[in-house]
Amino acid sequence: MDELKVFTGNAHPTLTQAVCDYLGIPLGKADVFEFSNENIFVRILENVRQRDVFIIQPLCSPVNRSLVELLIMLDAFKRASAGRITAVIPYYAYGRTDKKDQPRVPITARLIADLITAAGANRLLTVDLHTPQIQGFFTIPVDELTAFSILGQYFKKKALNNLVVVATDIGISKRARDVAANLGSPLAIIEKRRLGNTDATETLNIIGEVQGMRALTVDDEIDTAGSLLSAANALLERGATEVHSCCIHPVFSGSAVQRIASSPVKEVVVINTIPVTGNRKLDKITVLPIASLIGEAIHRIHTGLSVGAMFE
Repeated sequence: MDELKVFTGNAHPTLTQAVCDYLGIPLGKADVFEFSNENIFVRILENVRQRDVFIIQPLCSPVNRSLVELLIMLDAFKRASAGRITAVIPYYAYGRTDKKDQPRVPITARLIADLITAAGANRLLTVDLHTPQIQGFFTIPVDELTAFSILGQYFKKKALNNLVVVATDIGISKRARDVAANLGSPLAIIEKRRLGNTDATETLNIIGEVQGMRALTVDDEIDTAGSLLSAANALLERGATEVHSCCIHPVFSGSAVQRIASSPVKEVVVINTIPVTGNRKLDKITVLPIASLIGEAIHRIHTGLSVGAMFE
């Protein structure tokens, strides 16, 4: 493993190039494309025998194609005799399906872990899993980075006075508490419930004081933005003067971007674990880079340094 190699699928090549720029190495050469019959083909265009290989591929839209691309790339590098293969998955899809909470349903997050391991990954590097226990689904080493510190630094520079940090549900409250501590702000929690197997949620209560304060909602991802709008409206009804929002993974399914643009939320700050550019209008949306965080973690894994020391 005397040489570091970083490759990308088609999910987020811009992020991978930024990581390579941080590391000061060229992007690895590989063909990854889809035939007319929707079969995916991968060919590695350089020698990777006994090299330390990192494949960067968030499992973002189109999710299933991104996943299969990653699996086929892992198999290709395994068969090319790479020394060690690390799957770098900034966004881990199917993370919400992490337990059997209804009769006769799968635990898909565990299935994805099994597929990644069977395909040839020796290690996983990821960012802010939906639930920490997903790490336990893997039989290979897992390094989970957190980008909440990046969000905290951004809002610390903005110096919003009279701020209350709001966890969008009880599950994210621990991480929201860390953001609140970083900003020196109080914490409030929104109690909500999901309506069946749909993307709809219902806000039941707000635990904490928000009257006359600026609210900053914290979540790990924004999907359809339905929960965000529901939370913003509830906070304003309870007397919050304005609402800001932040999350790690900007999934932005369907008309989420348009919903945010027309919502009462002042600003939505996200991390580019998923590409959010293109032709979509990004009114009110601020995108912060994560390439340096991932690049530093890759450097530390390659050289045998502590990844945990990055957050001490």
